[in-house]
Amino acid sequence: MNVRSIRPVRPGRRIPVAAVAMAAALGLLTLSACSAVGGDGRTKDGKLQVVASFYPLEYLAQQVGGEHVKVTGLTKPGVEPHDLELTPRQTGSLADAGAIVYLKGLQPAVDAAVKQSGNKHIADAASLTALEKHGTEVEGHEHEGHDESGEGHEGHHHDEGGTDPHVWLDPVKYAEVAKGVAKTLADADPEHRADFYDNAKALARKLDALDTTFRDGLKNRASDTFVTTHAAFGYLAERYGLVEESIGGLDPESEPSAARMKALHDLVGDHHVGTVFFETLASPDTAKTLAKDLHLKTDVLDPLEGITDESRGRDYFEVMAANLTALQKALGTK
Repeated sequence: MNVRSIRPVRPGRRIPVAAVAMAAALGLLTLSACSAVGGDGRTKDGKLQVVASFYPLEYLAQQVGGEHVKVTGLTKPGVEPHDLELTPRQTGSLADAGAIVYLKGLQPAVDAAVKQSGNKHIADAASLTALEKHGTEVEGHEHEGHDESGEGHEGHHHDEGGTDPHVWLDPVKYAEVAKGVAKTLADADPEHRADFYDNAKALARKLDALDTTFRDGLKNRASDTFVTTHAAFGYLAERYGLVEESIGGLDPESEPSAARMKALHDLVGDHHVGTVFFETLASPDTAKTLAKDLHLKTDVLDPLEGITDESRGRDYFEVMAANLTALQKALGTK
């Protein structure tokens, strides 16, 4: 999958391919000085060392690996994952790790370093579930009838922006990724294969319950349409028959065009939109300006790209519960 197919790199922020390759090579040369694990990809106390690219995959690796793994995240709390630049030590950790969990196309620096690492145990979330192209508008299948079948959520996508990586915001797709991660960990550490698969099944049951909670919690709503700063919630919209209208596209820092702002002004009244959602890791300025102009409320809808002190919860499930509450309020559920 091409990096640009998921997210266009912003002008002024592009990381030259040669520079990324050089950084990766330097990281590999510093393995002996930087290594926190042994040559077999294990920590000193015998746990499988897993490196995960950013929070949703770090959390998933922890849940699937359980007591048999030590998970290290490359993206620190509060850092916007799309813009991550790796240190030589982090680059070296990928070659040293027992397993890697990442999402190809989301973080160019990570993609290059993973390719350079030579690691044989790699779980790429982009290959573990079906990715789709989403733009500034994502219309969930059968949204007008509040379809609750859970099937056929192909949706309609206007203003195509690229392949959407935000699969973790759909509990069903997140469970599919968990299954693939369990296989990678089992291949890296066959002795604990059964535990990894059992943990993945337990996580899938929790995600299935979360899916049911969202489906039931979004019944009897007054509106299907919600407005966000960037197009992170397309899979969620499709799963539950909603319409996501984003100010920008898949890039959390993209600037909306004048035509897009006019379109948002027009649709707010037509679709009974009362809230503009912003998020914790990106600037809320555009969302707050739009809300002020149209006399709307603002609230947080968290794309869960990282957990900070500002997050409405301490982990994936708590923040997703807060997201559901925010959606219920904005959509006028009874």
